Amino acid sequence: MLALNEDWRSGFGFIVTWFAMDRNGKIAVMVNNCYGDLPKTLLAVDGVGELLDEISEFFWEESEGFFNYPDDKGGWFKVDLFSAWRYRKYPSMVKIIEEFEQGWHKMGNYSEANLAINKGLFVYHAVEGDNPGVDYPVGYSGVTEMGDYFRHLVPTVMAGVADFPEALRRGIVVSDSADFGSDRIFRNSDISGVFTRMYR
Repeated sequence: MLALNEDWRSGFGFIVTWFAMDRNGKIAVMVNNCYGDLPKTLLAVDGVGELLDEISEFFWEESEGFFNYPDDKGGWFKVDLFSAWRYRKYPSMVKIIEEFEQGWHKMGNYSEANLAINKGLFVYHAVEGDNPGVDYPVGYSGVTEMGDYFRHLVPTVMAGVADFPEALRRGIVVSDSADFGSDRIFRNSDISGVFTRMYR
């Protein structure tokens, strides 16, 4: 259970996964990697920690209350940007993709790649590392800071809000300006200004 409320602040040791919808109705999993901010509108939701846990459990197919899982999308994935710090031991993008494929074949629904392949979700990660400058998204030419969100995985067949049970949709943060199909970076300082309202 996550202790989240309007007084919450990002920091080491507390990873939060939240869910967002862009202006085209596409859905992304947003992993804050401890340092990414959360939208103020999300933090204002009563019981938001428990709600985010319920959504995550649903997409990992571990839910105790929601069992009507959407059919597998049967798509594939693209690795867009990746963490220089997390993948520092990998010699090339080819090896990273191989690792994702092997993980998917071995773990199936429990692999991160499956979020894109069969759940149809974009996956964004926040820049992490143990000090500023240690981590950055490989493949992006601009400057980033700890907590900035970068587009990590892109699905070929995409999910929408209909893939969520109605009772869980209120946990989705909506942006009227973001486009997951083209937006590769969301600045940490802009998160509350980009993701401004909850799905109704």
